[in-house]
Amino acid sequence: MPLPYRGRGSRLASSRVASTSVHSPRRAGRGAPWSSHALRLTRRRHSSEQVPPGPEPQADFRSGKWLQEHAGGDARDSQQTARAAMGSRHRICSQEEVVIPCDPDNDSGSVDLQLSNLEDIKKDPSSLELTDSDIFDITGLSQESFIDSFRHLTQQGPVSEANVERLIQSIQEVFNGELQSEFEKLTFLRSLSSLSQTLPYDETTESFIHSHITDIVHVLNMLIEEEPLHSLFSSVRQEVFITIANLSYQDIHLLFGSEDRADLFSLITKSIITLPSVETLIQLQEIMPSGSYNTECLYRQTFQAFSEMLQSLVVKDPHLENLDTIFKQMDPWLQSTKDHERERATASMAQVLKCLSRHLSLKLPLRFQRLGHFVALMALLCGDSVTEVAEEAAEGMHCLLHVTLRLKCTIYDKKNHPNLRRAMKKCQELLELYSIKQFYSCPFKIAQIFEAFLNSNELFQFVMTTLDGLENLKHPCTQKSAGELLITMVKNAESRFEKVPEIMGVICARLSIISQPRVRRQIINTVSLFISRPKYTDIVIGHLLCHPVPYDRHLAELWRTLEVELPSTTWILWRLLRKLQKCHNEPTHEKMAYVAVAATDALYEVFVGNRLQAATFRLFPQLLMTLLIQIHHSIGLTMSDVAVPSGLYTGQEMSSEVTPLCFAIQATKSLLLRTLCWQEFNIMEKNKGWTLLEGKECHLQGVSLLANALLERNHLLAQKVMYLLVPLLNRGNDKHKLTSAGFFVELLQSPVARRLPSIYSIVRLKDWLHHGNRVFKFLALRGLRYLIKHQDMREDIRSLLPCILDLLCETDEKIVLLAIQILLQLVGTMDFTTLTAMMKTLFTLFGDESRQVLTICAQFLKWKLPQEVYCKDPWYISPSEAGTVCKFFGKKCQGKVNLLAQTLMFSKNAKLPIRRAAVLFVGLLLKYVDCSELRTKGTDWIENEIISIDLHLQPGFCGHLDLKALLHDPEPSLCIIASQALFRVQKVGAEPDSRQSIPG
Repeated sequence: MPLPYRGRGSRLASSRVASTSVHSPRRAGRGAPWSSHALRLTRRRHSSEQVPPGPEPQADFRSGKWLQEHAGGDARDSQQTARAAMGSRHRICSQEEVVIPCDPDNDSGSVDLQLSNLEDIKKDPSSLELTDSDIFDITGLSQESFIDSFRHLTQQGPVSEANVERLIQSIQEVFNGELQSEFEKLTFLRSLSSLSQTLPYDETTESFIHSHITDIVHVLNMLIEEEPLHSLFSSVRQEVFITIANLSYQDIHLLFGSEDRADLFSLITKSIITLPSVETLIQLQEIMPSGSYNTECLYRQTFQAFSEMLQSLVVKDPHLENLDTIFKQMDPWLQSTKDHERERATASMAQVLKCLSRHLSLKLPLRFQRLGHFVALMALLCGDSVTEVAEEAAEGMHCLLHVTLRLKCTIYDKKNHPNLRRAMKKCQELLELYSIKQFYSCPFKIAQIFEAFLNSNELFQFVMTTLDGLENLKHPCTQKSAGELLITMVKNAESRFEKVPEIMGVICARLSIISQPRVRRQIINTVSLFISRPKYTDIVIGHLLCHPVPYDRHLAELWRTLEVELPSTTWILWRLLRKLQKCHNEPTHEKMAYVAVAATDALYEVFVGNRLQAATFRLFPQLLMTLLIQIHHSIGLTMSDVAVPSGLYTGQEMSSEVTPLCFAIQATKSLLLRTLCWQEFNIMEKNKGWTLLEGKECHLQGVSLLANALLERNHLLAQKVMYLLVPLLNRGNDKHKLTSAGFFVELLQSPVARRLPSIYSIVRLKDWLHHGNRVFKFLALRGLRYLIKHQDMREDIRSLLPCILDLLCETDEKIVLLAIQILLQLVGTMDFTTLTAMMKTLFTLFGDESRQVLTICAQFLKWKLPQEVYCKDPWYISPSEAGTVCKFFGKKCQGKVNLLAQTLMFSKNAKLPIRRAAVLFVGLLLKYVDCSELRTKGTDWIENEIISIDLHLQPGFCGHLDLKALLHDPEPSLCIIASQALFRVQKVGAEPDSRQSIPG
C-alpha cells in the first residue's frame, strides 16, 4: 500500500514545540545578552539539521537559514536519488524538509528573570498582593495562552472520509500481520501520525485509536526492540518519537497510564540515551556504510524528535504529573557515569523545562512530588566537569526557577502570599549580585535561591540528593560542588528540616568514601550545624551513638572536629553527658545499655579532639563523677553483658579486649589531661590508681586516691566537685551512690567543708552509720574523722557516740579501727559512764584476731613497750637480744602459758620471718615455763599439747604446730631453729616437776 501524503502540517506540528522551546533567550542579567551554550550544543550536537561532509550545504543557526556552498552536483544528485527511493516523507536531508526548530532572533518567549520588573517588590511585602501577572512580569514571559500557541495543530484541512478509512485499514493490517522491511515500518508509523490529525473532528478515528491503544503500544515496543542498540542506520526510531508526539498533542498518551506503556517509555528512553557517542556513530558509519543515510545527521534528527516528544507530554500538563513521570525516567541517566549519556539526558530535560516554563498552566492538586530532588540534581549538574553538561543544566535551571515560582504561587493561599513575596525579594537580591551565567555556574548560589521556595519535604529531598552526589562513583559532579551545595542549603534552612535522622544516616555512610579534605570538612560542618541546634541535638547525638564501638576513624574524626559556636558547646556536651547519666539510673542486675558504652566512647573522642575544651572545663565536675560511676558499673563486664542492638555488628568480630571498662578508663584519663590535671594524672599513675579503679574490691580506694590528688593539686576544682556531689548523693543506684560517697567523703578534708549545712554533712553521715551496707558505715566514720578536727563540729559529732560505740562490735577491721580513732579524739570530753562503757567494749577486743587492734588499744591506753623488749634486728641473727626479751617476759609476765599458746598460732603464718620468729620465741620462752605452772592453771589441754610436741600423745596441739614437720622445711634457718625448740620442749617433758631453768 503506497504511503499517503501527510503534507507539511504534521511534520511542522511535531517540530513546532521545539521552535518555541529551544531558541536562545536573550539574558536580562546586568543588561548584557548571554548566548546560550546549551542552545548551541542542542543545535550542534542534537538538532535535526543535517551536518553533511565536504561541500554539502551548511546551516547557519544564527540566521535560521541555509548557507549554500555549491561544490559540484554529483553529491546532490545521489542524495536526490536516495530521497526518491525512500518516498517524499523520508527526505531527512532535503532543503525543503529540514526544519529549523529555533529562532535566535526572537526572544518573545524568554524566561529570563527581568530584574527591572522586580523593583516593586522592594516595597513593603505585606502591602502587596501577588497575582499570576506578577510572576509573568518577573520572568519576562509572554502570556500567550496554550490554546493560542497550539491552535495551528488543528487548523489543517480535514482529511476525506475515504482517506481515513484507508489509513485505518492499513494500520489494522499491521495489527494482524508483521512488519518486515523498513519501508513497511515507516509506512505504518506515518499512517498512524496522519490518522492522529483527524482525531479532533472524526469520531471513527477516535473510536479506533482508543480501542487499539494496547495494540499500538505493542507494535511500537516491537519496533524499538528490533532497532540495534549500538548503531543508528534507519529513521524508525525518529518516526516512533514523532508518532508518539503527534498523538500526545491530541491527548492520546502512549507512555502513561499502564505498566506496558511505562515499559515502552523506559525502552525508548534507553534506546536513544544509550546510543554510542556521536563520534563513535560516525566511526561506525565509516566501517559499516549505511547507504543513503548520514549517521550524524540522522542522530541529530532522532534526538530532536525525542526531545520534541518529551515536550509534547508536558504542554497540556496542568498537574505536573507528566513531568514527574518524565523525570523518573530520566533520573538514572542524569546520573550516568558516561558523559554522552549524561549530556543527552540533561539536554532533554533542559528542553522539557523550557517548553514547560513557556506553556505552564497549573491547577490544583499538583502531583509533582520530587521537586527538591529535581532541583538538587540539576544544580549538581551545573557543576559537572563536562562543560556541555554544565551549560545544558544551567539552561534547565533557569527555566526550573520559573516553574518553581509558578508552582509555589499556585500552592500558596493569600494568607501566605507575604512569605512568597519575601522569598521572591530574596531571589531578586541574589540575582542582582551576579550575572545569570555566574549564578548558574555556582551550585551554592542556586541553593540560596531555591531554599526560599522549597518546603520541608523538598528540602529533605534536596539534601539527600546532594549527599548522593558526594559519591564520585555514582555521580559525576565534583565533590566540591556537592559539598558547597549541601553546606549552603543547611546553613540557610536547617531549622526547617524534619528528617534529620535520615540525613545523618546518609552522611555517616558517605564519610568513608569522601577523600577530599575540604569536602569532609563541609560534611562535618553540616553535622555541626544540626547538632548545635537544640531542636536537633538529641536526634543527632542519638543517631551517632547507634554505631559500633570503638568508632571507626571517620566517626572518630567527626566527634573530634565538631565545629560549633561557643554558646552551643556546653549544651552539646551536656546532652551527650545526660545520655550517659540516664543509664546509671537503671537497675544494676540488668544488662548495661549500649548507649552508655557508646556515649563513653564519644566523650573520649570529644576530649581527644579538644574542640569543646571550654565546655569540658565548665562541666568538669559532672563529667568526672559520671565517668567514675561508669567505671564502677563497668567493672567485670564484657560486651556480652551489654544490650547491643541487633544487627549492629553484622559481619564484624569484636575483639575480646573491647570492654565497657576500657572505654570508661580511657575517657577519664583523657578528661584529666584535657583539663590540664597533669599532676593528678601523675599521682594516679604513680600509685597504680587506674588499677585500683578497675578492681571490684579496691574501686573505692582508687576513687579516694583521685579525690585526694584533686584536693591536693587543684583545690578549686575539688570544691566544685564537692558542691556538685551534695545533691548527687541521693540519686542513682547503689554503685552510683557508693562512688559519689567515696569521692565526697575525701573532699570533707577541705576547709570549705565546714561551710556545708549539717544536713548535708553530719546528718548525712549519721544516716550512713545505720546503712545496711558496711561500706557506707566505713565511709561515714571516715567522713566524721575528717570533720572532727573542726571545733565547731565536735559537739554534733559527740552526739553520735552511742552509734560509734556500737560499731566497735563490728567484725569489719576497718570499721573498728576508724571507730577507735574517732573515740580517741573524743576521750577527753567523755563522762565517766560513757568512758566505762567504752572501756568494757575495748577490753573485749584483745582476743580478737584482727591483730592491729592490740596496737591501737595500746596506743589508746598510753601503753609503751619496755626498753628490754625492743630489738631492731631480726631475732634469728641476734639470739642474745632475743634471749633478753624472753627473759624479760619470763620474769615480768604471769600467764606465760597463754602467751606461749598465742605465739604458737603465728607458726602457721605464710610469711617466713613470722614463722621463724614464732618458733624461736617458743623455744626461748620454754626456759622459763615449768610443768607445775601448767597444771596449777587448770589448763591440762595446753600442758598435753606442749608435751605432745614430742610424744604425740595429744594430736590437738599438733594440729597447730608440729615441730618435727618443720625439721624438713626447705628453709635451713627455720629447720635449725625448730630443732633447738624441739630439744627444749623435750627437756621440759623430761623434767616436768623441776622449776630449774633449762640451760640454753
